Amino acid sequence: MGALKEIQPIKTGLKGEILIPGDKSVSHRSVMFAGLCDSEVKITNFLHAADCMSTVNCMRALGVKVKELDENTLIVKGNGFHGLQEPQSIIDAGNSGTTLRLMMGILAGQKFLTTFTGDASLSRRPMGRVINPLSQMGANIVGRKENKLLPITVIPAKESLQGIDYQMPMASAQVKSAILLAGMNAEGKTTVTEPYTSRDHTERMLEGFGVKLEKSGTSITISKVEKMTAPKEIHVPGDISSAAFWLVAGSIIEDSDIILKDVGINETRTGIIDVLKAMGANIELLNVRDEVEPIADIRVRYAKLHGTSFGADIMPRLIDEIPIITVASMFAEGETIITGAGELRVKETDRLQVITDEFNKVCPCIKGTQDGLIITGSQRNNLQKAVCNSHNDHRIAMALAILGASGVGIEIENSECVNISYPTFYEILTRFE
Repeated sequence: MGALKEIQPIKTGLKGEILIPGDKSVSHRSVMFAGLCDSEVKITNFLHAADCMSTVNCMRALGVKVKELDENTLIVKGNGFHGLQEPQSIIDAGNSGTTLRLMMGILAGQKFLTTFTGDASLSRRPMGRVINPLSQMGANIVGRKENKLLPITVIPAKESLQGIDYQMPMASAQVKSAILLAGMNAEGKTTVTEPYTSRDHTERMLEGFGVKLEKSGTSITISKVEKMTAPKEIHVPGDISSAAFWLVAGSIIEDSDIILKDVGINETRTGIIDVLKAMGANIELLNVRDEVEPIADIRVRYAKLHGTSFGADIMPRLIDEIPIITVASMFAEGETIITGAGELRVKETDRLQVITDEFNKVCPCIKGTQDGLIITGSQRNNLQKAVCNSHNDHRIAMALAILGASGVGIEIENSECVNISYPTFYEILTRFE
């Protein structure tokens, strides 16, 4: 059993400002894309967490120089778009699905062999939905159990990759990104069409590196790229998926009034704000500005929430926030119905099952369905202190912590997994106890 963390209830409201750590998705991509260029790139507010460091270590293994000026500032210097080098050993992607899936796209057209492994959780996560379209482009990728599981080896393709027109069965930023990145090394055009628009961090950042994209509805087209031009500096915005825990805490803990600083408000990520506002949350965007991504300070104050319903159309914009939205729903008046969230069954854990199993220990008010959850609200006076297990899932651990802090306390087994995305989370939370 991992570390056991006891969370005390917060007796008074949350007050003051919270500086949100760098966006995990943007941190990954900033290091990857900078490593494909031949000029130095300074990355500020980089998220120094386990997942992002997996990407740093991966790029180093491929011959990219990454210097850490301080915990949140990197200098990245690559050898040009075709300058990646064959790694000397197997690359460990840790727990990071983003690292693995995007790197498969980048490496699909390379002339050397690369093998990836990962931790127990990542080794259970299916990679077929990335490998299948890359294979259609001519990539040669092999793994365990019909090429779906780690360890996975990217073998040099016998011939040049060929662009494809790929209709994605589900909206997924990681799958879309992998195909687009492979398309940069493919002959002709590569088009990806999603049923709904997923996160567009890859598209935004590629354009910032001088790559031309064609956009039409939910389709993105990319052509073969000979060179990428790096900006001198990339400032990573605060991660709205990390801010989400404070958005909910500020909404459900009485007398709260907090400002979350420098948060990315990319519209493909702000589903959490839309859902909380639909539930009656008091959320206000301040100091809105546009850098690599749109950024704002977010003020959130306590409000009486009510239940809501949402489904597949908004899911790509808040898939990672379902655990903490569940917590908000437990405090909201009435019933909340979540559908279209089947992808959560193949995340770090089967999150739908884990939410049902662990959150119900605090209050049995959640029913799991095949692709979602039904949560009966108004449970503030029915919560009991329990020992719950994160199942080594960082978002489950943080959602449980907010549930305990907003109620009567909680004990969390395997609590240290928050280091994957938010190493200072508990430190900030204890400021309010």
